[in-house]
Amino acid sequence: MSKTKVIVVGASHGGHQSLLELLNKYNDLDITLFEAGDFVSFMSCGMELYLENSVTGVDDVRNFEPKIFTDQGVNVLNNHEVKKINADKKTVTVLDTKTNQEQEYQYDKLILSSGVVPNNLPVPGADLENVYLMRGYDWATKIKAKLEDPSVKNITVVGSGYIGIEAAEASIKAGKHVTLLDVIDRPLGTYLDSEMTDILQKHLEEKGVKVAMNAHIESYEGNGSVDSVKTSDAEYPSDLVIQAAGVKPNTDWLKGVVDLDDRGWIKNNEYLQTNLPDVYAIGDATLAYSVAAEKKVPIALATVVRREARYVVEHLFEKVPAVPFGGVVGSSALSVFDYHFAATGLNSFTAARSGVEIATDFYQDTLRPAYVPNDKGNTDVYVQLAFDPATHRLLGGAVLSKYDITAQGNVLALAVQQRMTLEDLANADFFFQPGFDRQWSLLNLAAQHAIKGPKF
Repeated sequence: MSKTKVIVVGASHGGHQSLLELLNKYNDLDITLFEAGDFVSFMSCGMELYLENSVTGVDDVRNFEPKIFTDQGVNVLNNHEVKKINADKKTVTVLDTKTNQEQEYQYDKLILSSGVVPNNLPVPGADLENVYLMRGYDWATKIKAKLEDPSVKNITVVGSGYIGIEAAEASIKAGKHVTLLDVIDRPLGTYLDSEMTDILQKHLEEKGVKVAMNAHIESYEGNGSVDSVKTSDAEYPSDLVIQAAGVKPNTDWLKGVVDLDDRGWIKNNEYLQTNLPDVYAIGDATLAYSVAAEKKVPIALATVVRREARYVVEHLFEKVPAVPFGGVVGSSALSVFDYHFAATGLNSFTAARSGVEIATDFYQDTLRPAYVPNDKGNTDVYVQLAFDPATHRLLGGAVLSKYDITAQGNVLALAVQQRMTLEDLANADFFFQPGFDRQWSLLNLAAQHAIKGPKF
């Protein structure tokens, strides 16, 4: 009797978790994973660590080595690009990019985790030499070489989200002159509210980053190789341009076969099923159900796709699963030189984009009791809470400090997921020890501040 054939498309976090779950749950599957790239499976979220010489080696910055799964009977085929789904025959057409030969592979179940591709800005000069992207193994090694090249003095980073901030910081630490450009009005403006981005923009400038927001790029200038970036009101000398200007779903190959929305995101239902029988879609190429927003929104995080992969595999052989996918909160963290922050759920930007009404409250204090001096570890700490103005249900939040309090972001994420209110958080029972925190813990105090409790 032939084994059930399961094909997984994409070897990043979603593909990795799918393989783990399939092997753990089932014993009688013929599993094949296709990866279009040569290197399996580079973690772009670890790129900054590599650029700053904080990893054992670039080949180690990966989710898994193929041998881990091939030793268990999984077919892991890199340099194999899935070009088409033939739903009537339940096959996929796959191009071997090394031999340029196409072949059809049969599936019984198909899991799409095709991910996203970085935006290459459609401006004149985008094809010049030394205009790079900040994603993937090949770009990581190219950027690393430029950071180590003494002739590269001026680096312009386009995009002030997480990836752009990481590129700027790594470039400063490599001794380069760095300009950070974005069309939005403040760095990290889609992730944090202004009270926190004001602190971080000042810190970036203190560390030597030239921050130029509201910058509308007109062209990359140069003769063969880039030498400047021209905006509507300035021109910035640039030996290297690192583009980190967002991503788009890698779904052009699915058009006309799998239902997509008008921006190219794969449409899936509450069971993560597509319009095609036995074809599932997870990860960055889809919209994720947000517990806070109570609707599907773009949340491109490894934590999201891993939970989706676990759900899909758990219910892979149920025609209609007993329960829908429960959704995610969407949590992330980042260091910006000396500062560390974690954010979860909604903020002012994402709430407005999702059409969700929120109220926010910003709280500033010190980490420990007042009798502990600053030079003994009593660091300034900041908390932003987002909540429903009518019910006080927590919808999001962020923490920021030069002391690493990012684990508090996980507490906020759990509070949002469990639909806690400000009052619940204000009274939550946390430990106290003056070597670590206050008599009322930081999140207690932030919630008490939001509901206008007495100042402690």
